[in-house]
Amino acid sequence: QVRLAESGGGLVQSGGSLRLSCTASGFPLDDYAIGWFRQAPGKEREGVSCISSTDHTTLYTDIVKGRFTISRDNAKNSVYLQMNNLEPEDTALYYCAYDPRPGYGRNCLRYPLAFGNWGQGTQVTVSS
Repeated sequence: QVRLAESGGGLVQSGGSLRLSCTASGFPLDDYAIGWFRQAPGKEREGVSCISSTDHTTLYTDIVKGRFTISRDNAKNSVYLQMNNLEPEDTALYYCAYDPRPGYGRNCLRYPLAFGNWGQGTQVTVSS
């Protein structure tokens, strides 16, 4: 069974940091592009960041550039999202998902619907 599990969310104050983890079960995560997405109440789900499979190229949506960093650890079969300088506007349910097409992977910002295995997400709440 292929599964992704998100963890690491929580409640922090503005300017604080969180490190989200996405851990895969049932498949080697490093074979696939992985994306982080988020959805706030009343808003459409948006791509936050993604990392490719082959050369680990990274992409970020403009609003998080310079604050968030995506990385992957093959030994732990995990992908991380380090979030610094958090703002209340970052409050959302965060998901990781993978591009089921093995290889380099598609751009999660341009093709979010290509990614799947959303899991339950992890809640990030940033207070002012």
